[in-house]
This record gives sequence, C-alpha cells and structure tokens, in this order.
Amino acid sequence: MTRPEAISAPACHGTVHWQRFTVPYEYPVVFTRDVFAPGARPLAEVIARAEPRKTHRCLVFTDAGVLSAQPDLEARVRAWFDSQPRMELAAPIAIVPGGEAIKREPGQYEAVQEAIHRHGIDRHSFVVVIGGGAVLDAVGLGAAVAHRGVRLVRVPTTVLSQNDSGVGVKNAVNLKGYKNFTGTFAPPWAVVNDFDFLDHLPRRERVSGIAEAVKVALIRDGAFFAWLEQNVGRLATFEREAEEWMVRRCAELHMAQIAHGGDPFEMGSARPLDFGHWSAHKLETLSGHDVTHGEAVAIGIALDTRYSVLAGLLPEGADDRVARLLKRLGFRLFHPALVTPAADGRPVLLAGLDEFRQHLGGELTVTLLKELGTGVEVHEIDPDLVARALDWLTRQEATG
Repeated sequence: MTRPEAISAPACHGTVHWQRFTVPYEYPVVFTRDVFAPGARPLAEVIARAEPRKTHRCLVFTDAGVLSAQPDLEARVRAWFDSQPRMELAAPIAIVPGGEAIKREPGQYEAVQEAIHRHGIDRHSFVVVIGGGAVLDAVGLGAAVAHRGVRLVRVPTTVLSQNDSGVGVKNAVNLKGYKNFTGTFAPPWAVVNDFDFLDHLPRRERVSGIAEAVKVALIRDGAFFAWLEQNVGRLATFEREAEEWMVRRCAELHMAQIAHGGDPFEMGSARPLDFGHWSAHKLETLSGHDVTHGEAVAIGIALDTRYSVLAGLLPEGADDRVARLLKRLGFRLFHPALVTPAADGRPVLLAGLDEFRQHLGGELTVTLLKELGTGVEVHEIDPDLVARALDWLTRQEATG
C-alpha cells in the first residue's frame, strides 16, 4: 500500500503530508455522417464502450436553432433511440436556446441541472447535447456540476464547435457581460462530429468557424496555414472534402495541445490556444454580440499578427498574407466597437487585456507570432502599438 509522503517540520508547524495521485483522461472524438440514421452505430458504441451489456439512459438537449434548420431532427433522434436495443431516451428531448442567449442567462444551465434531477439521471447515465458551441458550453456546465459530474456526450453542429471548442475540456457561461466567467474543466465522455450538420448552417456561421483553423495553423502548423492559403477558394465555397479535412486537422491540433501541451486545465498563466482572443472576447461584448465569436477571432488574429510585426517579432508582409487569407474567406477585419474610446481617450478594447489576465490570474500572457506557424508568449502589450495595429485594421477595411 502506498503511503502519503510525510515531510518533517519544526514542531510548531506540525507535519505536512503531500497527497499525490494522477487520473488518466481519455475520450473518443468520432468523425462521421448521418449519426442519427436508424441503426447507425457510432453514437451507441461510444456511449456503451465501458459497459456494453447494460441499457444506457440518456437525457438529450437540443439547440433550438438546429431544430429550426432541421425540423425533422427531433423525430430522427427518437427513431434512432427506438432502433438501438440498449439505448433508452430518459425523457422527451429538451429544447434549449441557441447562441449566446443560453450563456447570458444563468437560469439556463440551472435548468439543465433540474432536468437531470427530475429525470433521475445519475453518474452512470448520459447527457447528450446536440448544438453549437454555446449550447455545448452551457449544457456541459450543467452536467459537470450535477452529481459532481454526469457523463456528457457532445454532438457539435457547427464548424467552430467541431474543429475547436467541442473537442476540448471546457464548459462555461457568462456573468454580467464577463465571457466564460462561470465554468469548469470537465472532459466529455465522447464527442461525435457529424459533418452533415454543417450543410444546414447559414453561410455566415459556417465561415465563422474557419477562423479557429487559421488561428491554430498560425501558432502550431505552418504547413497547415499554407494549405489554407492554397485551398481558400474551396473552403469559401464549402467544398466537402476540403471542409472535412480542415475540421479534422484543426481538431487534431487542438487535441494535441490539450494532451501534450503540459497544462490541459490551464493551471498556469498561459492560454496558448487563445491567439487573437484577448481582443476577440472583449469585442464580442462591446459589439453587443453583433459579431460572432469566429468573426471576432478573425479580427483578433489580424490585430495580433499586425502587432507581432510592429513589435519586431514577425517579418513585414506576413500580416498582409494573414489579412488576405481572412478576407478571401469572407471575414471583415474591422468593427467600429474596436475604437470605442474609454474615459482616458484610449480604446476601451484595451480593458480586454486586464480581463484576459484576470481570467487565469498571475501575469499577463499573450500569444503572438514569431513566424507563420510558430507562436511565442509575451508578458507585456504596448498600448501605442495596439493603437497602430488598429489603424492598420481600419485601412484594411477601406481597401476591402
């Protein structure tokens, strides 16, 4: 039997026992199509992987926006459960608000907990959530705190949630305009990415998700960035093979950072996957969510790439390549809220830096670029260089 390690100390301080243990985490991320076809097995297999011989009770939450685009989805989900011998739908499918609305209203994730309680969902049952990133966040938080953690299966329905947030380990809702203030780190039981959902997205939302692919390519994989440049036309028109490869590669890079980056639960002061995000999160709030998360990230990427050039980290011209790619994908690189002045005359956007630091505590750590494909962490941001980068974004808007 392993005993806790005891470290002797002077009598006045007592004895310290250090408790140490590790917990392995693993979960499958499946890429498929038509996951709710009668008899389709991918979802059933990941749910039942630990206990294949028992019947599994599932409480299903569905994004109202997804149902609006696919009115037959609810019936298809019910038919799928009817076709599976060891899958049980524990209650009628719960419909929840889509988009940021579900993250702004605290009662929404509390309602998830109430439903888990009301329908007798325990730690060996499942919450299955079908929707975009905001719905996955809010329902995931409700599942993570109920019973100190109910098994969660995510079925992401947007590009952004399939290639980035949906394959990660975070859940959160907003508080009084502060994005993701209330949340947990809670790895899901499984993630099932069904590419068919992407065909039902509005063009704006479908494009938005590509911003995260540009982000992770810029900080982790120069070859992927070059591929995005070469295939920008196919991506902008949602050519199936290109879109699927982009989603898979982006998800792989995101998963690799979580598994091998050394800080999956962000115990330090760095957020290496959040390149372009310090301004993006603030811009979403300042614009009253007039810009989507992906659109805000695209602007944040352009801003921080230009800042990297101005700071002498990145060669001149690299910022133009990034801006050109983003614009060809359909992103605008400026929003008037970027230059909303604070009382001191400086852009109120700069408050996002302090909020970014506070979210983790410790010193400010922002990822910039030292080349296209390699990120570098810095601990100071020069407001004057931010102002110059904002001027550059204004000119990008003027030139289309």
